[in-house]
Amino acid sequence: MQKQVTNKKGLSDEQVLHIVIVGLMAALCFVGNYLSIPIPSIAGVTRLHFGNSMCLLSGLFLGGIGGGLASGIGAGLYDLLTPAYVISAPVTFLSKFAMGYVCGELATFFRTRYKGTSLGKTKGILISGITGQIVYIILYFLNKYIYMLLIGSEARAALIGVMPNLLSSIANAVIAVAVSVPLYVKLKRPLGNMDSAGIIMPELKPHEGKEAKKNIALRVVGIVAFILLIVGAYTLYVNNKLASLEESETETEDVSTEDDSVEDTDVYDTEVEADETGDEATETES
Repeated sequence: MQKQVTNKKGLSDEQVLHIVIVGLMAALCFVGNYLSIPIPSIAGVTRLHFGNSMCLLSGLFLGGIGGGLASGIGAGLYDLLTPAYVISAPVTFLSKFAMGYVCGELATFFRTRYKGTSLGKTKGILISGITGQIVYIILYFLNKYIYMLLIGSEARAALIGVMPNLLSSIANAVIAVAVSVPLYVKLKRPLGNMDSAGIIMPELKPHEGKEAKKNIALRVVGIVAFILLIVGAYTLYVNNKLASLEESETETEDVSTEDDSVEDTDVYDTEVEADETGDEATETES
């Protein structure tokens, strides 16, 4: 058994290595977003890219929390550094985190519960990747649809407007699963032989009886808490959007009111000048 070395800040070598690997996968998620083809749409710019494939790969190798953090940090940083997407960076972090988290949790579950079977290998990994992408597509669609409603579109028009985004998201999902699953299959053996295999592909210890039920209950509570966190953050995001739209509408109304007042004043001044000119002309004739 290897002795864990702890640094001055109380972090073991394993924890430091875990942080480094999460940062590395976040960098891959970040770079993957630059390998893209932009597609204009009514709901904003959408893209075909390889960022999602790196997010799924992060979940497959690092598990739920590690994969979610790598996905969210990498994609969120890309949005923050891209002017066209900077306003959506918080939502991107949450939605990409959800994709990596769900994919990672399912992958760990299949590898552990169905070890040695097809579900513990390729089939389980494929299901994990597809499920993670479905979760992301739902969140992405809701984000774009609500945005269209907030800018004043009717429900039907908003639905039509987000269709290009939805189609590109489905295309990205296909690309992500087609790239990440084969990569995982090819890399899992060499990475599994490394000393850090317990970090890169976290496996749950087998549990039985009450302990197994407790483990499942804790995971359910964690997933529910995460969903509530996403809903709460998204609610704040929508409220901020509404507040900014109301402020802009109020400013527009104030400007139009001032313009109307100026026009009325100009008309009144013109009428007064015309009356004075008429009176002067009458006095001159008399």
